[in-house]
Amino acid sequence: MNKKQLAGKVSEKIDQSKAETERIIDVILNEISEALIREEKVRLVGFGNFIVRKRKGRIGRNPQTGAQITIGVTKNPGFVPGINLKKSVKANDPSIDLSPHFF
Repeated sequence: MNKKQLAGKVSEKIDQSKAETERIIDVILNEISEALIREEKVRLVGFGNFIVRKRKGRIGRNPQTGAQITIGVTKNPGFVPGINLKKSVKANDPSIDLSPHFF
C-alpha cells in the first residue's frame, strides 16, 4: 500500500476528501521525522515506537583494496512494533484493537 492508497482508505473511514487526508498524513509523517531528527522517541501506544538507533564507529576494510578504513558513528531510524500490532499480524486478524486503552 502506498500513501495515496492509504489516504483513500482513511478518507473513506473519516469522511474527508482524499487530498485533505493526504495532507494530514504528510503532516503526521513530517512531525515523526522532525522528532527523530531531534532524537526523540515517538510512542504510539498499541501500535509501536519510532526510535533512533545509534551505531558506534568502527574500523572496516575496503573490499577492493583490503585497506583499513574508519567507519564513523551512524544514526538510523527504527521502529519497534507494539504488542497489539504484533498480535494482530501474528493472528492475521485486523479486528484486534490498536488504539490505546487507559483504565
